[in-house]
Amino acid sequence: MRELNSLMVALLIAAASAVPAAALADESAPAALPRTEAPAGVELYFISPKDGETVGQDVHVRFGLRGMGVSPAGMPKDHTGHHHLLIDVDGLPPLDQPIPADAHHVHFGGGQTETTIKLTPGKHTLQLDLADALHMQFDPPIVSKKITITVK
Repeated sequence: MRELNSLMVALLIAAASAVPAAALADESAPAALPRTEAPAGVELYFISPKDGETVGQDVHVRFGLRGMGVSPAGMPKDHTGHHHLLIDVDGLPPLDQPIPADAHHVHFGGGQTETTIKLTPGKHTLQLDLADALHMQFDPPIVSKKITITVK
């Protein structure tokens, strides 16, 4: 039995050494987190403001969601998620990492469905991005149409 274990260890060492260094995972890169499968037929949208609307600097934003429920972050529950508001963002955040939290990626981890944000005068884009309990985008991502508003 001891010889069999020694042989198995030797085979594992030989197999590991045969893997080229480039094929090994980069230990400095963060590990990708699993993504939750998106249910079919979900719609994420803005109730207000409307695309093309002119608004004041205090912008009241209401989120709409059809086909899923809303629950706070950190509380896994099937067919639910929580909102993130993307402000003046060109593309979606990386799909293999949690949505960042900054001035352009506003989290609503308490399950909120509306907010008031302050924006500078000019044109701005807004988009909603629904995430699971771990702030990960669904697979495929559940996002609203990007809207453009003008702040006076």
